[in-house]
Amino acid sequence: MRAPHTEGWTRRRFLGGLSMAGTVGLLGWPSGHASGEPPPETTRLKIAHFPSICVAPQYIVTELLKAEGFTDIKYVKMTLAGLSKALASGEVDVSLNFVAPLVIQLDAGDPITALGGVHPGCFELFGTDRVRAIRDLKGKTVAVTELGSAQHVFLSSIGAHVGLDPRKDVNFVEHPAAECKRLLAEGKVDAYLAFPPDPQELRALKVGHVVVNSTVDRPWSHYFCCIATGHREFVRKHPIATKRALRAILKAADVCALEPERAARAFVDGGFTPRYDYALQTMKDLPYNKWRVYDPEDSVRFYALRLQEAGMIKSTPQRLIAQGTDWRFLNELKKELKG
Repeated sequence: MRAPHTEGWTRRRFLGGLSMAGTVGLLGWPSGHASGEPPPETTRLKIAHFPSICVAPQYIVTELLKAEGFTDIKYVKMTLAGLSKALASGEVDVSLNFVAPLVIQLDAGDPITALGGVHPGCFELFGTDRVRAIRDLKGKTVAVTELGSAQHVFLSSIGAHVGLDPRKDVNFVEHPAAECKRLLAEGKVDAYLAFPPDPQELRALKVGHVVVNSTVDRPWSHYFCCIATGHREFVRKHPIATKRALRAILKAADVCALEPERAARAFVDGGFTPRYDYALQTMKDLPYNKWRVYDPEDSVRFYALRLQEAGMIKSTPQRLIAQGTDWRFLNELKKELKG
């Protein structure tokens, strides 16, 4: 189901806001930046490219970034598990990041800064007939691409929320994503937590059934899955560039919400995914317009508490928020782009 628009944010207002902002287009739509704002301190920007299409806003953002003054935009290819290391090392300047692994990074003291929530939802837990509820995972085998990966950390937080100890109660096995899906189809593992386009593929092949859909199932649907994150030194040295990059990503999220067909086509034409149908379904299913509504600090706090319960972090939510977040840019942009 396509997410409803919120706070009066209509297509007419969106188009009008972009028209006032400038004339450079994405998918034929004008874009731009606030009048009188200084140019970015750097015109170079490195963004992560990893195999999950739910982070579509950062893959269709190129023209919007150019309108913000960036002339050297580089996508750095990596695995899903490699994203955390890339942000911490500075190999990537700004990227969407999954909030649960982000909390793990902040607890470890990695030099990253959370900038703003982009969308909730996206991950889905698929199970065999042996898993009908989250508590059924006790004593079961669950496939993940890597321990410490987004799948592993999110699933650990889900288990902790219902009283499971993921370190003792769940048998995690590591396999490449394609192997995880094959093992689930053959009934050789009991569950697999999937990110787009894997849920679309599993449903098309009628593999397993959905135990948890974070886009619609509470409490997960009320918290951000993906948060815009920056390398700490980049944010410190380049605050104007950081705000401009975040603005472009948030405008791209609006494109996904308001023009899913065009966003999906740009996504495929840009070479980020081969399947238009899977991309379009993702654009329509995910509530990309929620970045104005939900509070990213609540999401960091929620997952920090769950991961404390799972024994995976030691820091308090307050400490993580104080040391690893900076919502100034988001708060300014919410006012600027309120429509």
